[in-house]
Amino acid sequence: MNRLRAALFARTMHQSPATVRGAEYVRLGVECEIAVRLGTDLPAPRGPYSREEVGRAVAAVMPAFELVDDRQADYAQLAAHVFSVIADNVWNAGIVLGVPVTDWRDLDLAAAHGTMRINDTVVGEGHGRDVMGHPLEALTWLVNMLAKRGKSLPQGTIITTGSVITTKFVRPGDRVHLSVDGLGEVSLRVE
Repeated sequence: MNRLRAALFARTMHQSPATVRGAEYVRLGVECEIAVRLGTDLPAPRGPYSREEVGRAVAAVMPAFELVDDRQADYAQLAAHVFSVIADNVWNAGIVLGVPVTDWRDLDLAAAHGTMRINDTVVGEGHGRDVMGHPLEALTWLVNMLAKRGKSLPQGTIITTGSVITTKFVRPGDRVHLSVDGLGEVSLRVE
């Protein structure tokens, strides 16, 4: 499996409720995700990890928006320009995090239902299982892929597990909201 991945930078991390300026992006998209924060290190030499081992390392789970800026990409030509997308940090323009849930272990993350609204209109729905069957499957894949390359993930790392609702593009004036069963909500205003 070959998946694109991007780094999150502290200057682009926001806590919900957040406000961003639409003029700072060419074309701002919002992806609805389930994010995790690691409570313990996942050292590369100990890999490969099982989903259960990775799950034990997760200290908190939260709803999140990944902010993407596709810069008006021509999707028909995307495969020919994959290295440009990677060099551009896979269009990653930031993240908005909801309140961390630390007592998440009794939640069925695969069944967790998410609803996205833009300006009070429902624009998408999905479940945790819509990303590789379970959010921790995506996390396990990432941890093991990095471990094969000798890269560890330290305690405190925040990772998004993949979009449970298709990307929606937003404009100045939009108010975006995601609620996920058992995890709460995250909100964003574009000015």
